[in-house]
Amino acid sequence: MNRKHTLIAIAMMGIISGAACASQDLDFGLQVDHQAFAQSNKLFGVIKPLEESSTLSISAVMANADPTSLVTLAKGLSARVVSAKSSLGPNTDMLALWPDAVYPTHIISCNEQGSSQVGLQRIDIDTGAVEDIISSGLTSCDPVHVTPWGTILFAEENGANGRVFELLDPLNTTNVTVSGSGAGTTASDPAHVAYRPAIGQLSFEGIAVYPNGVLYFGDENRPGNGNPGGAYFKFIPDNQWNGGAPITDLNNSPLVSGTTYGMRVGKRSGNTDYGQGNEFGRGTWIQITDAAPANLRAAAITLQLTSYYRPEDIAIDLEALADGDVRFCGNNTGEDTQDGDNHWGETMCITDGTLDEAADNFSLSIPEYQPLAFGNFEMAMMDNIAYQPDSGNWLVQEDGEGPGATPPRNNDIWTCVDDGDDMDILADACARVISLNDLNAESTGGVFDASGKRYFVSIQHNVTGHGVILEITGWKDADHHHRHRKHH
Repeated sequence: MNRKHTLIAIAMMGIISGAACASQDLDFGLQVDHQAFAQSNKLFGVIKPLEESSTLSISAVMANADPTSLVTLAKGLSARVVSAKSSLGPNTDMLALWPDAVYPTHIISCNEQGSSQVGLQRIDIDTGAVEDIISSGLTSCDPVHVTPWGTILFAEENGANGRVFELLDPLNTTNVTVSGSGAGTTASDPAHVAYRPAIGQLSFEGIAVYPNGVLYFGDENRPGNGNPGGAYFKFIPDNQWNGGAPITDLNNSPLVSGTTYGMRVGKRSGNTDYGQGNEFGRGTWIQITDAAPANLRAAAITLQLTSYYRPEDIAIDLEALADGDVRFCGNNTGEDTQDGDNHWGETMCITDGTLDEAADNFSLSIPEYQPLAFGNFEMAMMDNIAYQPDSGNWLVQEDGEGPGATPPRNNDIWTCVDDGDDMDILADACARVISLNDLNAESTGGVFDASGKRYFVSIQHNVTGHGVILEITGWKDADHHHRHRKHH
């Protein structure tokens, strides 16, 4: 080797040695984070994620002048105002795309306020025009979904008294009032709005509606004074939906009658190995035999169902569904009050066999609960969740106490890459992609269209005093070719 080559070799060894030393100084977990950050286009569909939460809290004047100023976006994303009308509910929560997620023309939204305020609204996606569907009678309307048979399913987050309703023809049903309670619930337009007592009552937030009419849902209930928190349930219709034209009569809905079950984790020793501490893994479905409308919160305690720290929103894994399997993921909010529990919440997934197995009353499927992402100080109190078609990623919205912390920070929206073929069963990577600029607000109701390129989100109880719905675009094609693996 000549002198020139020798000097080059020595220089290269120095560079490699220096890099090795730097690598040893850098925490390995941070190296993984940095790698994910560098591959954000491929993993998350954005040019560059946000490195930290926004600490801004803009004025009402600024927010009214430009509602998109309520958010800070990852590089590559942009926002458009769908609606910021003064008539849009200030606590606009979950959103459903009507008539479908392929070519949506309207958003159907819940307003999470008291029974004297508007409960359900429709918003024209092009013009932002807002009209009231349920003008009063709902308490804390929260979840709303389009059913495969062409109706709108919506429900109340109202303690043990939350009810489920079904709506026909949402674009031509206006100013309906709901009255009564429990089995005595009535609507002023019974041909278009019907109460569904067969499902039961609890504090509804997350509902997964499957093509055959099977529903999964949780009780938005925190543990306290010894109560176990919120359980997860399944409803199997007596007359399942087999496809075809949308129904024109609410009496033909599969939600008219059926059987509700609660999830109890623990199968060892003849399904008797359940109880506190056994919250992950496989379990059984326990039938609720109480007369309709059953108090499902009370039944969860009586039947010793497995419970969690405030179950919130859930969303269907559309890739699993395309394979004929049941898998949905959601959030248990937890608690992150400064110097409090430091629980921070978790994102989890539940599998329940194939769609046919999940709908069989006689040979009940085996549910399995596994964590996907554990919360932390930066990603805390995860609330709403959306599955992003094409990428298969999960967008998770915070409803944390960061705005009250010292120093304060805004709530964020994160995107998480689902678990792959690595050793663990947790999300492969997560990144912050949206941060609010209003310390009094939270984001809710995030939902994607079928392309995975249009993300609609509500900025709830923001500084303007009225609702704001934004459309976030600019998502790149993810090419990590991720497919979730089945767990047995």
